[in-house]
Amino acid sequence: MNKVNNIYCVGRNYAAHAKELQNEVPTSPMLFSKPTHALIEAAGQEISLPSNRGSIHFETEVVIRIAKPYETGIKVDDIVESIAIGIDFTLRDVQSELKKKGHPWLLAKGFPNSAIVSKFIPFPGIEEMKQNDFSLIKNEEKVQQGNITNMIFDLQTIIDFTALNFGLGEGDLIFTGTPEGVGPVNDNDHLTLLWGNSILGECFIKFD
Repeated sequence: MNKVNNIYCVGRNYAAHAKELQNEVPTSPMLFSKPTHALIEAAGQEISLPSNRGSIHFETEVVIRIAKPYETGIKVDDIVESIAIGIDFTLRDVQSELKKKGHPWLLAKGFPNSAIVSKFIPFPGIEEMKQNDFSLIKNEEKVQQGNITNMIFDLQTIIDFTALNFGLGEGDLIFTGTPEGVGPVNDNDHLTLLWGNSILGECFIKFD
């Protein structure tokens, strides 16, 4: 995997997902970040997750890799180099407690191996992306499926907002939000990440 500088994540970018967790639908992009220590590629191996911090939920997302430093007015097709399918793992019980206290989500979102990505493929362009769904199969059952057409904030809006507020440059990744259908993972689960009908990554979950 090429060097990654920053990992940005968009929360609540699909209305049905916001509603399934009883959250308000945002009126502007809601971003958080993960440390680079959270990143791991799903290449058929076992991936370790903590067993002693409550329920861990999968959130399947399209991940975009930025090719060059952001400039005002730059278009998606000119700044996105490649895409992957990713999982934003969340310590759901921990996150619920953090929300109650009004604290940041980092403890629930930033633990090691909490940012899984498949292999990256060349960016196919916005129109082709709209023709393909992304999905997660857990133990031979499709548990999540989404399409970028259902995003509240499209890729251009996400890129512009991220760059304006945090900066955006070569090697940065953006997890663009998850559709409805999130749920828990368990020890020995087999996860498969698909773009259309193509398998881009898979792994087995191992609880420590």
